[in-house]
Amino acid sequence: MVSQILFLLLTLAAIALFTVNFRKIIRNIRLGKAVNRNDQPQKRLMTMLRVAFGQSKMVVRPIPAFLHFFVYVGFVIINIEVLEIMIDGLFGTHRIFNGLGGLYNFLIGAFEILALTVWLSCVIFLVRRNILKLKRFRGVEMTTWPKSDANYILITEILLMSAFLLMNAADAKLQALGAEHYVNAGAFPVSQFLMGLLPDTENALVLLERGCWWFHIIGILAFLNYLPYSKHFHILFAFPNTYFSNLEPKGEFTNMASVTNEVKAMLDPSFVPAETEPEKFGAKDVTDLNWVNLMNAYTCTECGRCTSVCPANITGKLLSPRKIMMDTRDRITEVGKNIDKHGAAHQDGKSLLDDYISREEIWACTSCNACVEACPVNIDPLQIIIELRRFAVMEESQAPASLNAMMGNIENNQAPWKYSPADRFNWAEGN
Repeated sequence: MVSQILFLLLTLAAIALFTVNFRKIIRNIRLGKAVNRNDQPQKRLMTMLRVAFGQSKMVVRPIPAFLHFFVYVGFVIINIEVLEIMIDGLFGTHRIFNGLGGLYNFLIGAFEILALTVWLSCVIFLVRRNILKLKRFRGVEMTTWPKSDANYILITEILLMSAFLLMNAADAKLQALGAEHYVNAGAFPVSQFLMGLLPDTENALVLLERGCWWFHIIGILAFLNYLPYSKHFHILFAFPNTYFSNLEPKGEFTNMASVTNEVKAMLDPSFVPAETEPEKFGAKDVTDLNWVNLMNAYTCTECGRCTSVCPANITGKLLSPRKIMMDTRDRITEVGKNIDKHGAAHQDGKSLLDDYISREEIWACTSCNACVEACPVNIDPLQIIIELRRFAVMEESQAPASLNAMMGNIENNQAPWKYSPADRFNWAEGN
């Protein structure tokens, strides 16, 4: 009974703490501007199933796609075993689902095989990051914490899978010894090879099995509460992020209603625009972005696929689309902490533009959409860059000299070049 009460208290405390942190993140996302992404529900559902559930954009890089598939499937399916562990912990039972008979044996065997594939995949991922040191896992934004974050999760997965297999090995050996409370249930295609490494006495085996059981469940509850501080929050947000992703053609930019109305009024003097509140052009800080942009930031896995295909980054420019998303997430997290400490009206004098993302970065972008195309969960760094540019040009009248010259020529000559429209065909006179 003591262990059941302790289990219940730990579980409730873990769920409560996760709920508090999760609600803060949702609050932070809602600080963004409203945008309607509820259209075309059927198309959105199919996009989510294809991209998030089906991992369709992962296959561009076959090796990590293959490894990630096992981690993904293992994470989803092994959670069925976690359901049994939770019930056993609450009611003091042991292998409560053993009444399923042959199906139960099949499931436990499948869980073990998946646990082994997850274990091997995580080891290979660690090798790729820390020994092979693949280029896309490096960069100015990949400081100590982002590198450590990935390693912590991979090591945790390895330890959890190891505990799961050791628990089953001890359980199988206790079943063979006829120990009380350990019913004959389950198939152990992987952990059977670990049985020879374990002690032979019943007390030592019970201690090992219970120790691994507690380590496994406490590890899962700790992992749950680590997610809000980690890039691995994409485990939860990948699905809504792909559902609410932009379904319009990738090269199509949004038009600001206030600017559109001004143009219509210039072309048609009889046009009377609807009364609207004064609108800020573009975005200077995260609260000027829309809520989907902020959800994108929390969904970012920091995998570096966007940066690895960015032509600006490849040619040595300062821009890294991954850094744009990481900076956005860091800034909205900072804004949220300020609200918690000082209230919603607090202003810290900082902004996303200049304090986090430099002018050089936003003007290095070629607007090619390569980063958007490469992202495995449909994150859109380009939209954030465009909004920051809009603020710089339309609110501050600040842009690189070459762009100012081009925009002046368009205004005066109806073309990007400095020549008058009357002289446009002078080149043909001598031919």
